[in-house]
Amino acid sequence: MTKQIKLEDVAAKAGVSKATVSRVINRRGYLSQKTIMKVEEAISALNYHPNVIAQQMHTQRTKQIGIIVPTVGTPFFGELAAELERRLFNKGYKVIIGGAENDPVKERKYLQQLLGRQVDGLIIATHNANIAEYQHANLPIVAIDRYLRDDIPVVYSDNYAGAREACQALLDRGATRVAYTDNLNPLNAQDEGRLQAYRAAMRAAGMPELIYPSLPDPEAKRARFAQLFAEHPEVDAVFASNDLDAALLLDLATQRGLRVPEDLQIIGYDGTKTTQTLLPGLATVVQPLAAMAERTVALLEDKINRKPTPAKVVLPVTLKPGRTLRQLA
Repeated sequence: MTKQIKLEDVAAKAGVSKATVSRVINRRGYLSQKTIMKVEEAISALNYHPNVIAQQMHTQRTKQIGIIVPTVGTPFFGELAAELERRLFNKGYKVIIGGAENDPVKERKYLQQLLGRQVDGLIIATHNANIAEYQHANLPIVAIDRYLRDDIPVVYSDNYAGAREACQALLDRGATRVAYTDNLNPLNAQDEGRLQAYRAAMRAAGMPELIYPSLPDPEAKRARFAQLFAEHPEVDAVFASNDLDAALLLDLATQRGLRVPEDLQIIGYDGTKTTQTLLPGLATVVQPLAAMAERTVALLEDKINRKPTPAKVVLPVTLKPGRTLRQLA
């Protein structure tokens, strides 16, 4: 009969205490890299598998984290989910990711499933409002770009400052009629920084507002943006609320024979690695995705360990100039 490998067997082979082996497995407390390597080598050599059920009963934790995003099918949320998952995995957590697709019914079902699995915490990056479970969920939650309730910290980049800088960059380069593609979900009134900054910039410049919604259906969005050029040929600049909108506008402008940036200037928003690889010349406002993920995970661990957390963490953005902007005079 094969002997069942126990924690003390790993400790003996690694030459450390059982407590140290437990700390390595659970990623708790300070440990030198040398100690971690010795324990992990012993675990591998002995083919040791921790008793997950016993661990959960002892710690009252599942080492599982739930993440709900609108979708993993766009560069921003796909890369954000990947950044979060990587950091959580490195800290010993298993991750369950759900894509709510801007559907409050689907989001609520995901939330109920995650609560039923007794996850240790939740990271919420969706934009649906008035889901009752968020108001009564008694577990650690951190939100991204969205207010849920007073005791749930929010991590977001400075949307207002980024949009203000984008609009000013267009105006400084001679734009006389600036349009904005509004990506706000009607179910969420929290994330209005970009829209507010656009409106403030137009007021200050004495220009009228021209706002076109970024529709969720790709074909409907394309048709709507085509209307922008047909109905307002005087538009010579567009601030897009995301890089996918900016890419679509760039394609439509090219089809209409408009020269970019001579006839039309375009600035996007997000600056993901995917978009910058595919469209390296696109001017965009870069959100600090890695820093957002890092701070979110750190806050969630603080919540799990019952440490105090700030109500919000606001991170700076960066304007990346590109070939879709004119050169400054």
